[in-house]
Amino acid sequence: MTNEQIIQRAQQTIREEIEAIQYLPDFVDEDFAQCVKAIYDATGRVVVTGIGKSANIGQKIVATFNSTGTPAMFMHAADAIHGDLGMIQKDDVIICISRSGNTPEIKMLVPLLKTYGNKLIAMVSDITSYLAKQADFIINCHIEKEAGLFNLAPTSSTTAQLVMGDALAMALVEYRHFTPNDFARNHPGGVLGKRLYLTVEELYPHNAKPEVSPAANIRDVIIEISSKRLGSTAVTENGKLLGIITDGDLRRMLQKNLNIETVTAIDVMSPNPRTIDCKTLVVDALSIMRNHSITQLLVVENEQYVGVIHLHDILKEGIM
Repeated sequence: MTNEQIIQRAQQTIREEIEAIQYLPDFVDEDFAQCVKAIYDATGRVVVTGIGKSANIGQKIVATFNSTGTPAMFMHAADAIHGDLGMIQKDDVIICISRSGNTPEIKMLVPLLKTYGNKLIAMVSDITSYLAKQADFIINCHIEKEAGLFNLAPTSSTTAQLVMGDALAMALVEYRHFTPNDFARNHPGGVLGKRLYLTVEELYPHNAKPEVSPAANIRDVIIEISSKRLGSTAVTENGKLLGIITDGDLRRMLQKNLNIETVTAIDVMSPNPRTIDCKTLVVDALSIMRNHSITQLLVVENEQYVGVIHLHDILKEGIM
């Protein structure tokens, strides 16, 4: 194959999958709504099962459920008949994923699931299949054909399952009034969670705290900026923040040909520097820096200067 043929095949596959799922919104019906309510009302978990590529999609759906407030677990259909059925509790809701709904494994598994009396949701492409007829609710993932030359490998069908799984999870998010704070509690170590809970007070103490008095001479100002390695220093008096002196302020002073022997910090500083309260979210600090094209903010607590947060501190946390 030439490069052009490879590109064309990839593009055609994408187009076929887009075409395959474009009708999915029309399949979201009363059964779908009842699925959401049944999962929400259940006192147990959601047990997702499937085989082959549908099993892979099921694992992803479980991960999405758990991260968005719906307790879920995965049970492989093949393992279920070899002991894993014991993980199902009486109050669980079961989602069984299959394109055809007629495979031997599904036909063996479904009667066993039915004996437990759990609500059974079929996520299936063929709504006339064995699985669909046995289920309490159906999530219709119908596709005309798989993407690709031979209509064999699961492509469009698994994409449709994935999309419907996300639709189910997001409907549950809204139904249960799941909040950003709830999401953060489930993602304390990830970047998404950090954007929702990490505050300035957790970062600034790792930096030095440059400060000089308003009467400090320029030599002391330069030493303070150089030793603290933040490119600036606060000007304070009795803990009260008066201003800030940056490297740029010093350069502008030298361009004015002032007598540096008599110039003091208060003569050079920029008054009313941009500050941020230590309780503020780091993502909000980043927004301020971007909006004002600056790389640091002076941190205050109870109107007292306590330190500096720098753009690099935020980037190290992966927040962008």
